[in-house]
Amino acid sequence: MKKILSLLSNRLFTVAVLIILQLVFMMTVLYRLGEIDRNVNFVLLVLSYIMVVYVINKQGNPSFKLAWCILILILPIFGGIFYLLFGDKKVPKALQKNMLASIQESLPLINQENEILELVEGLNYGAYKQFKYVWKNTYFPVYRNTSVEYFKVGEEKFETMIVELKKAKHFIFIEYFIIEEGVFWNTILDILVQKVKEGVLVRVMYDDAGCVSTLPAKYKKTLEEKGIECAVFNPLKARLVVQMNNRDHRKICVIDNQVGFVGGINLADEYINKVVRFGYWKDTAVMLKGEAVWSLTVMFLQFWGYVKKQKKINYLDFKLETNIQNSEGYVQPFSDSPTDHEEAGLNVHMNLINNAKKYIYIETPYLVIGYEMQKALTLAAKSGVDVRIMTPHVPDKWYVHLVSQANYLPLIREGVKIYEYSPGFVHSKTMVSDDIMGICGTINMDYRSYYLHYECGVLMYNTKALLDMKKDYLQTLEDCMEITIEDCKNEILIKRIIRSVLNFFAPLM
Repeated sequence: MKKILSLLSNRLFTVAVLIILQLVFMMTVLYRLGEIDRNVNFVLLVLSYIMVVYVINKQGNPSFKLAWCILILILPIFGGIFYLLFGDKKVPKALQKNMLASIQESLPLINQENEILELVEGLNYGAYKQFKYVWKNTYFPVYRNTSVEYFKVGEEKFETMIVELKKAKHFIFIEYFIIEEGVFWNTILDILVQKVKEGVLVRVMYDDAGCVSTLPAKYKKTLEEKGIECAVFNPLKARLVVQMNNRDHRKICVIDNQVGFVGGINLADEYINKVVRFGYWKDTAVMLKGEAVWSLTVMFLQFWGYVKKQKKINYLDFKLETNIQNSEGYVQPFSDSPTDHEEAGLNVHMNLINNAKKYIYIETPYLVIGYEMQKALTLAAKSGVDVRIMTPHVPDKWYVHLVSQANYLPLIREGVKIYEYSPGFVHSKTMVSDDIMGICGTINMDYRSYYLHYECGVLMYNTKALLDMKKDYLQTLEDCMEITIEDCKNEILIKRIIRSVLNFFAPLM
């Protein structure tokens, strides 16, 4: 009974039910109109066929287009309407306009095509192309004078984050997909409250869908009463035309423009294994100190300005100078957004795979990929590159895990090595290649991260953190089991059928 009452009081459940009721009502009305006047059915059929032609000819991911075409043809009366409601990117125009304006406003402050890219070009042309792509398409530059520390588990980030937050003197910016009351967040919250009393500007932003089951509905007011400025991204609303797919999946913490944290670790207790949900939770993050933190500061302010409807942001007020003089490696924090038509996260992953010469080691909680990514991975493996992918053995979402497993066999057949992390759940989103290039961030290898979510990551070249990532990967492999062709073929038939169906419609999930 308690579980039923808890479900009924869940805001996400309520919103979902209301949207479904609206959808059923709309379908009922259209069906009744079709019974009264056959011309209505004819118009809907024509609309569906037009939508199929439109989808086929539209630019975009072929898997996404194929799945929608099949769905429309299966439900020809309502398929065209479904696509109009849910099929395209539903990014608010105000957010598109704000992101473009904020980029233009901050462009002179964060983007300078200077000698740094030229230095990289002289050292490694592959790294130069990768950095140049990100700079030209996301507008975030490459930095030196930045130290990078890699955290192989959430517990390490938690301890360091506490130490760094206590040093704050000017401002703290926190932007996370999930915040949940518990040891992790409550410890940080106590520090934030103390910092407010010391005169530090503290701003917290969280995604409403990500926190719908972890925070009270009016938690924003709770924080504001403590003196913390708060913003809730894309609040859940019971509207038939939804934008819930476009979530703020980023995890950013910035302190005085001196220190920045990025990675897969949210502010909840399972990420530091204070709560056990899916076995041991393996996650990673990086801490930046130095000039590259400025890009994280700008990322936060761009979103903050949109959510708080601020027409003018004085970016330079937050550009506090750093004293890090570090010539080790090159660092490029960047953000990916569905407000444009550039799949930066996907393309960065593809470039890393395509440019690998000896090896590429990948950690991802989900392996929900399309043909182009599958081709990149298998081509690298067939070209002699040691391609290894680590996924969870204990899933957080059973249906997504089935889709991931559906992609195992075609990859393994071509030489890609797949490992499942036996102790529990891998939530890390990292790639490291040839000891010199890699990424740590929030970007999963799935359609949601590549096409729908707001994401961020740190691209690195020739930093010590990359060697730490490689060492951690190889050590973690000792706790993994390699998946073989026989493992894939020995699965029961019904499971393989379910996986195939889910995999086909994966782009719509």
